[in-house]
Amino acid sequence: MNIKEYPTSQIRNFAIAGHNGTGKTSLAEAMLFLAGATNRLGRVEDGTTVCDYDPDEVKRKNTINATLASLEWKKCKINLLDTPGFADFIGDVKGSLRIVDGVIVVLNAPSGVETETEKVWSYADEYNTPRCVFVNKMDKERADYEACIASVEKTFKVRAVPIELPIGKEANFKGVVNILHKKAYSVENGKIKEFDIPAEVKEDVEAAWDKLVEAASETSDELIAKFLDGQTLTEEEVIKGVHDGILKNLFVPVFCGSATHMQGIHGLLDAFVENWPNPTEMPPVKGKNAKGEEVELICDPEGPLCAFVFKTIADPFAGRLSLMRIYSGTLAKDHVTYNANKEKDEKIASLIFRCGKEQQTVTKVVAGDIVASAKLAVTTTSDCLCDKNKVIILPATHYPEPQMTLALEAKTKGDEDKIATAIHRLIEEDPTLTTRRDAEMNQFLISGMGEMHLNVLLEKAKSKFGVEAILKEPRISYRETIKGKADNVQGKFKRQSGGRGQYGDCVIRMEPLPRGSGFEFLNDIHGGVIPTNYIPAVEKGIRETKEHGILAGYPVVDFKVALFYGSYHEVDSSDMAFKIAGSMAFKKAMEQCKPTILEPIVNIEVKVPEEYMGAIIGDLNSRRGQVMGMDSEGGWSIVKAQAPQSEIAKYSVDLRSIARGRGSFIQRFSHYAECPPDVQKKVIESSDRKQSTEEEA
Repeated sequence: MNIKEYPTSQIRNFAIAGHNGTGKTSLAEAMLFLAGATNRLGRVEDGTTVCDYDPDEVKRKNTINATLASLEWKKCKINLLDTPGFADFIGDVKGSLRIVDGVIVVLNAPSGVETETEKVWSYADEYNTPRCVFVNKMDKERADYEACIASVEKTFKVRAVPIELPIGKEANFKGVVNILHKKAYSVENGKIKEFDIPAEVKEDVEAAWDKLVEAASETSDELIAKFLDGQTLTEEEVIKGVHDGILKNLFVPVFCGSATHMQGIHGLLDAFVENWPNPTEMPPVKGKNAKGEEVELICDPEGPLCAFVFKTIADPFAGRLSLMRIYSGTLAKDHVTYNANKEKDEKIASLIFRCGKEQQTVTKVVAGDIVASAKLAVTTTSDCLCDKNKVIILPATHYPEPQMTLALEAKTKGDEDKIATAIHRLIEEDPTLTTRRDAEMNQFLISGMGEMHLNVLLEKAKSKFGVEAILKEPRISYRETIKGKADNVQGKFKRQSGGRGQYGDCVIRMEPLPRGSGFEFLNDIHGGVIPTNYIPAVEKGIRETKEHGILAGYPVVDFKVALFYGSYHEVDSSDMAFKIAGSMAFKKAMEQCKPTILEPIVNIEVKVPEEYMGAIIGDLNSRRGQVMGMDSEGGWSIVKAQAPQSEIAKYSVDLRSIARGRGSFIQRFSHYAECPPDVQKKVIESSDRKQSTEEEA
């Protein structure tokens, strides 16, 4: 790897994105090989590609991490971010799309627009990022270029304009025609071969040229006037029109080919250099200064420094590796910058260009480029590095919310701290992962985008940090409460064993409170039948005992206890005796008060295409859910419901199946509600209290 320094105007930044299996990594591999960045064409199946170098990726034959790779083409440096296609790793996709100047949306020629294509497109819309479409696998059975273009236009309501046309299709696919330059190309033995446009596609080429000219003419008043006047646009004017149309997102250029056979690849690279806007032409980014005032940054190497960290890679040996986009200014090695988010200085000890796992150390990086830096002390994903006297903070990337939560346990006893440390390091490189400690259930909970996402995390913990863990369904935090009242319930503790004895006697009333009230204790003692100094001990005994109810051992809530009578012994009474008496009274009262089990209910909001709304409502009903309302948003339906937490523990898996991967949901705790009798029975039978009781018996 030996990439020269390039000025900002000669840098291009692209993310390669799309549905899993469309050939994104193969496309990156073909571009790198054709540009001479690599000396062999790797294959995903063989685990030899530049971008899928992680052991987990090699093993699974799928992209898991967004990987940076750079190449040089016709006096330009092109940075590529090869992104995952599985929904479980969508966080890396969004983080990458946020910082690039173009998105290569890869389609499978036989399939057209698929589920993850829609997500990619929505993120590009969110950031207003220009995009092009590459229809890959034109050599496969049922490949249909026209159908793919039609699916893009229908799904995304955009104008898709072909820049390339295929020559032949399926087994007869043998090259492409570049419409802009009206030349035919194929690749043979890694070499580009130019030849005359075949007669069978000449008519299609002319029709495509007319469509391209019309689209290009609409990018400026001057060109549209010339076009409507019947004048012929020059090739240079059409090239300029395509450039401006891409910059303004007026249309989407479409390319085609076969990445594994390298067909159509060089036309894509040529377009990046010839037609794509460079970083200085992109709209300014908006951030805030130290006073919280909005500022705009143009991409200028002479401007104030602003570097945004969009990805972190955890390495057990090299430490934290931070990938950043330089939006403004010039970043130099050994320069002391200022982390505006953490409000701390950060020295840049190294600057690294990356091509997969290959690295090249550089001394400086200009605005518009992408670079990595190792072992930054305080900087993490979404942080901004700037000059201390010119503070700039860019908005953090808003990542999708986790869709699944499981309990994480160390496989080997005693490895709990090691697991926690490894997971913390790995979460630094994946903001869609979150953890929390559930003290009540004594669980370490981890949340991610899906089961595969969490399993990959465990594999990384093992391969990178040498620790093993297992995933389990999290225990549900049930509660117990009462539905009836109890009067005159006595708790009397008396023990005599020589010398001073133990004596505590209390009488209580117990009754239910409205849901969510918690616990109330009322001192209703009159006449000093229990000395004032022992009353807190009675309350303490009840408070401690209510944490383990009599049905299944869950905390008891929403009840009131009134202490109104009792007796004491001048010598034998003590705080401990009255604490035990209070506990005894509480347990007796619980048995008389119709105890019941409460389960946590969550608010759930499901977003799916309209055609799946009926199926979603039916599924929620089958989960004892209650639909609270429905809404629509641009062809999507939003179903708002409440459901028991226990019924949606792995909802992300079922939602993906029902909506064919096109749904998402968020959930928040709402309240506790009484379980149906059959559910209560299951909860009691599976409880630790029942198991311990059986063991004692």
